Amino acid sequence: MIRFLTAGESHGKALTTIIDGFPSNLKIAKSYIDLHLKRRQLGFGRGSRMKIENDSAEILSGVRSGKTLGSPISLVIQNKDWENWSDVMDQEKKILSGKRITIPRPGHADLVGVSKYNFNDIRNSIERSSARETAARVAAGSMARKFLEEFGISVGSFVESIGGIYPKENFTLMLVQNKIRKNFKAWKLSQKADESKVRVLDEEHEKMIINKINTAKKKGDTLGGTFIVAATGMPVGLGSFVQYDKKLDAGIASAIMSINAVKAVEIGPGFEGSKSLGSQVHDEIIKSGKTFSRKTNRAGGIEGGISTGMPIIIRGGMKPISTMMNPVKSIDLSSMKKVDARIERSDYVAVPACAVVAESMLAWKLAEFMLEKFGGDSIEECKDNYKSYNNKLFNRITKNLKR
Repeated sequence: MIRFLTAGESHGKALTTIIDGFPSNLKIAKSYIDLHLKRRQLGFGRGSRMKIENDSAEILSGVRSGKTLGSPISLVIQNKDWENWSDVMDQEKKILSGKRITIPRPGHADLVGVSKYNFNDIRNSIERSSARETAARVAAGSMARKFLEEFGISVGSFVESIGGIYPKENFTLMLVQNKIRKNFKAWKLSQKADESKVRVLDEEHEKMIINKINTAKKKGDTLGGTFIVAATGMPVGLGSFVQYDKKLDAGIASAIMSINAVKAVEIGPGFEGSKSLGSQVHDEIIKSGKTFSRKTNRAGGIEGGISTGMPIIIRGGMKPISTMMNPVKSIDLSSMKKVDARIERSDYVAVPACAVVAESMLAWKLAEFMLEKFGGDSIEECKDNYKSYNNKLFNRITKNLKR
């Protein structure tokens, strides 16, 4: 079983990731991790923090000569903004009462954090609950993504909507209806999306969204939206129906929902399917060469908690950023008086970045299920297990059912 842990505060010295359980001999380069870290920082409507940070991972352990050793991997991402916050975030200095934050922001972890952990300064809640932590997740997810590539599995994403503005051409429907080339790689979605300032696939759509973001900024408001993250090249058989915590869709949903500000997750056209007839939802099974396939992919690549071999399709919904320059009302905990919510430096919209983080979380979860099924101590052993399973799958199914 693979796992990762992150540590660090938003304005602390650094973010740290420790990754455990990866097989040996997986090729990985610092530049590969840095590529995805930089992609997370892109997007029109981001705050001034992105002008300060130039995220780059330092590999401290677990990799030698460009390959994993099978031992724990530790990565560090330095926070350049630490220099501006070293006094506030000092690990030993006592914070003066006049510098404590006592006004919580609705929608953030401010109030629930001080309630749960018995803090006398909301800053303690702000630092760890910040989406800055997702940079460490992207670093871990990059390792998982590289692992998946060894098996021909590709992960990608694009922004579907921001502020309720959707494209004229429904790209998501094309994925669901299986109207893409057989050998299409999901990463191509990301490559196309990364050409856009808001990571959409259509220029007119981009223009409308940028106008909406500019309008929101003038009003001191923020925007949310939806994104699609997909995986292609999937094998049949990841996950299980035997226990609730073995289901692939349950694991993916949990991983995507864990991302800051994500409030909705669906597999394929989940909510839309709930309003339709069964004949309009389920995918016809067809024979494709020496394997089985589906005529459409309304199931989003998962049936009964198990991967079907079709592309995995996930939609996530991100709420608007909670910090607004024109804030809603709150309570000052020091006086219990009604006041405007506190303003903390923030983004106006972060859906493009959220989609990149979702790629990493999907990649991690898929790698977890892959290693559960095809795991070995080295990448070579994993690939041998995978090849043996795939080569015999169709014959095994047909032989068993003819008994």
